[in-house]
Amino acid sequence: MFYFIRGALSLLRPGLAVVESGGVGFKLTVSDRTYDAISPSAADSKEVKLYTHLAVREDDMELFGFADEQELDTFKLLTSVSGVGPKAAMAILSCFSPEKFALAVCTEDKKSIAKANGIGPKTAARIILELKDKMMAEGTLPTFGDAPASAASISTAALSGGNVSEAQEALLVLGYNRTEVLSVLHTIDTSAMGTEDIIRAALKKLMR
Repeated sequence: MFYFIRGALSLLRPGLAVVESGGVGFKLTVSDRTYDAISPSAADSKEVKLYTHLAVREDDMELFGFADEQELDTFKLLTSVSGVGPKAAMAILSCFSPEKFALAVCTEDKKSIAKANGIGPKTAARIILELKDKMMAEGTLPTFGDAPASAASISTAALSGGNVSEAQEALLVLGYNRTEVLSVLHTIDTSAMGTEDIIRAALKKLMR
C-alpha cells in the first residue's frame, strides 16, 4: 500500500517513529538500527524518509518503517520464514545490519541469531534452514570492502586450517561471536601475517 513515507519526524521513541506527511501523522514501528539512523533528525523535526511495510492481521494493522531498502528486504525475507512474525523479524533487525544478518545465515551462525530478543535456538535454526539457499540464489550475500563475498570464500575462511583459523578460534574464545569475527577477518589482508598479528589487527577493528 505504501512504499515509503517522507515527512517531518514529529515523534521518536525506541521502537516508534511518527512521521507527519500531508497533515497526517503516520505511526511506524522501527528497529533499533532505524531508530539510531534517524535519531539525529528528531531534535528539530527534520524531514526523514522511511521505507514501509503494512502488516495486516485479523484484528489489527501495523505499519513498519525502515531506514533503507536493504533492511526492508531483510524484514520481508525473515517474515517469509514459518513461525517468524513481524515482531520477531524486528528483534533480529535490531541486533543485525542486513549485511551481518546475511553473513550469520551464510555461516550458519545459529548462536548469534538466537541472541535476538524472543528468538530461540530452534527458531534460529529454522531461519538458517529456510533462508540460506534462498539468499544465496538471490545474491543476498554480505560484502567486504568493494568485493562481494561468496559462500565458498566464507566457508573456506571459517573452516580452513592455518593462521586465519587459529586467529578466528582465539577471537571466539575472547567472547566475540562468529559473525563479527568473520566480518572483520575478511577486511584484513592476512596473506603475510602470523596468527598473533592477525589477532592484533582484528582486535583493533573489533574494539572501535
